[in-house]
Amino acid sequence: MIAVASRSFSRHPVLRGELLERYPSVTFNDAGRSLKGDELIEFLRGHERAITALERIDDALLAALPELKVISKYGVGLDMVDLSAMAARGVRLGWEGGVNKRSVAELVVAAAISLLHLAATGTAEVKGGGWRQLVGRQLTGKRVGIIGYGHIGRDVGRLMRAFDCTVVIHDVRDVGEPVVALDELLASADVVTIHVPLDDSTRGMLSRERLARMESNAVLINMARGGLVDETAVKEMLRDGRLAGAAFDVFEPEPPVDAELLALPNFLPTPHIGGSSEEAILAMGRAAIAGLEGAKPVADYEELRAALRA
Repeated sequence: MIAVASRSFSRHPVLRGELLERYPSVTFNDAGRSLKGDELIEFLRGHERAITALERIDDALLAALPELKVISKYGVGLDMVDLSAMAARGVRLGWEGGVNKRSVAELVVAAAISLLHLAATGTAEVKGGGWRQLVGRQLTGKRVGIIGYGHIGRDVGRLMRAFDCTVVIHDVRDVGEPVVALDELLASADVVTIHVPLDDSTRGMLSRERLARMESNAVLINMARGGLVDETAVKEMLRDGRLAGAAFDVFEPEPPVDAELLALPNFLPTPHIGGSSEEAILAMGRAAIAGLEGAKPVADYEELRAALRA
């Protein structure tokens, strides 16, 4: 028996059909509810395998569901999954990193161009009845700082180099390319984009003190996870002219509640759509279907070992 807790997977006709072709006995989240806690436990009860997305999988849930042997992830983020608990209880993981990388990378480039060309500011002014010629800047030739050089960060770098940008990288791992200290990257980049997972080691990574190192004409992009960046500090810097622009696709919490930040003309918010292109949704869904059979012990994923050691 397979349970699909994800609402978006459950209502996607192509993914639903492809899953049923392989597995005739599937319980879908047809109620369209955001499942959590006891409600999620009851939904998953009696199933050996499950496809999840933004549902929180913790030790308490796994303890209540000893029959659950496989969790296959719809999407690449694992901040909602207690990997250590899965490893301890022998629950296998179906996961493929990078399946939505081009979707996110394209949105990063679009945000960078929009901010540098003052398109977000101009759009707000025109909608408010204004009309003036704004003088922006080209992305071409700029210095782009990429924090986190995994699947998405590497793809962002590939696209940015097509604009003749100088790409500088910060990562705590050996990524096969030269890396710089985080403070050096922040102080020197025209565009800063962050692509790290959210965990105890990265939460609040771009603090008020670190953000203050950025140049006033730089722009900041967060398409990774809310909680990585001090949103209040970003708001104050944008308002005071200490940061030229910012684009966030993710917030803490979601949906965002800081109306002052959202109202700023040099702030470009999007509703967590980075990995939600039609192509990426199909790729993530098909990876989740494949993960039901191809699931492995968590420790067998080279990319996740660091998270287990943290």
